[in-house]
Amino acid sequence: MLLSRTSEYALQALIYLATQPPGQPRLSREVASYLGVPAQYLAKILQDLAKNDVLSSYKGRGGGFVMRPEALDMPIIDVLEIVEGRHFGEGCVLGLKKCSDKTACPVHYHWKPLKAQVMDMLGQHTIGSMAAAVREGRYRLQLPTAGLTAEACNS
Repeated sequence: MLLSRTSEYALQALIYLATQPPGQPRLSREVASYLGVPAQYLAKILQDLAKNDVLSSYKGRGGGFVMRPEALDMPIIDVLEIVEGRHFGEGCVLGLKKCSDKTACPVHYHWKPLKAQVMDMLGQHTIGSMAAAVREGRYRLQLPTAGLTAEACNS
């Protein structure tokens, strides 16, 4: 039940957008550049989040993506369910097709209580709370070299 790359990018992009001035659209390539992630891949993720009413998207000059104000109160688990599907967190940590109390994988009984704690934590934290942590300097969204060109890193 570890996060996929898609989920990681979705959460990072939402946190970034939540730290921006309200109502000012950001291009997906700008967000991707800041985060140091593939632009086309992130564009698809952002479009999916817009279809699910987490973001508003605007086309044309001055367009881009904007965080919907009500999405700031969205628990992280809700975002993960949009990105991963409704059954996020139900799979086996080892990726086995069948894993339950009746057909347990080798780590099932150790992972089960930890998974419950993780799911609870993901339900308690919101996009807005994560964005606040970034704004307050308690959390760093961007790696020191993310968004820089190879030339800038070498100088």
